[in-house]
Amino acid sequence: MYRYDEFDHQFVSERTAQFRDQANRRMSGELTEDEFRPLRLMNGLYLQLHAYMLRVAIPYGTLSGKQMRQLAYIADKYDRGYGHFTTRQNIQYNWIKLEETADILQALSDVEMHAIQTSGNCIRNVTTDHWAGAAADELLDPRPIGELIRQWSSLHPEFSFLPRKFKFAITGAPHDRAAVKVHDIGLRAHKNDKGETGWEVMVGGGQGRTPMIAVTVRDFLPEKEVIPYMEAIMRVYNLFGRRDNKYKARIKILVHELGAEKFKAEVEAEYAKHPAQTTEVEQRELTRIEKYFAQPSFEKMSRFAPHFENAKRENVDFARWAKNNLATHQVDGYTIVNISLKPEGGIPGDATGEQMRVMATLAERYSFDEMRVSHAQNIVLPHVKLEDTFAIWQVLKANDLAAANYGLIGDIIACPGLDYCALATARSIPIAQAISRKFADVKKQEEYGPVKLNISGCINACGHHHVGHIGILGLDKKGEEFYQITLGGSSSENASIGTILGPGFAAHEVPDAIETILNTYVKLREPGEEFLGAYRRLGPKPFKEALYAAA
Repeated sequence: MYRYDEFDHQFVSERTAQFRDQANRRMSGELTEDEFRPLRLMNGLYLQLHAYMLRVAIPYGTLSGKQMRQLAYIADKYDRGYGHFTTRQNIQYNWIKLEETADILQALSDVEMHAIQTSGNCIRNVTTDHWAGAAADELLDPRPIGELIRQWSSLHPEFSFLPRKFKFAITGAPHDRAAVKVHDIGLRAHKNDKGETGWEVMVGGGQGRTPMIAVTVRDFLPEKEVIPYMEAIMRVYNLFGRRDNKYKARIKILVHELGAEKFKAEVEAEYAKHPAQTTEVEQRELTRIEKYFAQPSFEKMSRFAPHFENAKRENVDFARWAKNNLATHQVDGYTIVNISLKPEGGIPGDATGEQMRVMATLAERYSFDEMRVSHAQNIVLPHVKLEDTFAIWQVLKANDLAAANYGLIGDIIACPGLDYCALATARSIPIAQAISRKFADVKKQEEYGPVKLNISGCINACGHHHVGHIGILGLDKKGEEFYQITLGGSSSENASIGTILGPGFAAHEVPDAIETILNTYVKLREPGEEFLGAYRRLGPKPFKEALYAAA
């Protein structure tokens, strides 16, 4: 894992001191709320419906046990005993007091964490594949280039006040688990005919009011050129991006209005002015960073793990969890453990302070002191011996963390919605809880197979509803909450935006509507066909007919 150098430590510590002074001036009345707002947003502090919310950055989703324990400490001391892990691989605290915020920032600084650039019109927390460095299909670990981008983008003088917020996502695998095609810039690793590694560069993806899939502006960018080329893209955006209308200010709108070819030409022209600006320095820094992400000292083991196989035979519940929540590791004898934060009736992405400490202990004991936050709001132990998984499962089960629904209909993505967010138009959490209870039987979930269900409480799409196989969007209609359903979305390498089926449903009707959709799929699917494939073959018509006939 990356470790701060002296500059990082000093920078974060000084920022904390600056904010303490700013907060004191706000509380004394020396600063108005309008004057204080941009200062607090630079430190990830939002004013929500009921209290302040603090969003903490977790670059590329990677955490140590010590850092997770500190997040647990903050949850217990400064919030209401829990935190909410988000689709940006961050954590949010929803009940923060202004007078305590500087103390929280200091506590974060003590473990090399902060809340800088988790808000505002800047480059936000850089995200990657949550199985980075462990996935069997991976070409390379994307986190070193993610860290380089984090360092380059932190308070970059040219890009601190962009037309709108800006998001990077990076994957080192052919199967996209980082949703790179629905980000402002997405990078995906490739190898060329010479065996050299480079990056496909995709620009202009996004969700919100105008969901779009990114276009590829470079099929293969040599790694040493990544930072200069990113600067060229950002300069074009800064030059041409709209600043008169925030709804048209994202880079996706610029790409759409200029056209993909014109946008590419502008980027290439800008890049040609500074083709090798500081690549030598950056390459040296990347080499330094890569040492922090060296693989752990794996033991040489057989692919067959007798204790693991025996435990599966003797315990049906463990076998089901192992089938759904473990993923293939690139090293024989090891596995990737996916901890679902989606218990029956729970709030997706929430974890109590005690649960955070439990996961920290498991990471320290069984996963080389490393864990990840996924953009699907779960926690990952990336490097675990198969022989240790039964012991891990027993601890998870005792702490309400052993839901065996990873990748199934119960593994719901949801934003906080109107229960917390000042921008929301409807609640997300109660809908997620009701659907979770409706499909609590994991056997039934397995019959449906892989289904991604995403819920947003407003058009801003923090719940990624546009790219859910089944998406749900909460809307306000004359003071009442209604929920619009979309089908066919995907955030994978074959990304797509979901299609709206028809009129929305009242909150109490949504779980039954989802069941109707899934039963229609089961009735019409071909042998071995998953939900998304069936929808793409059949189109919306049979689902729409079944849904509105039932309504």
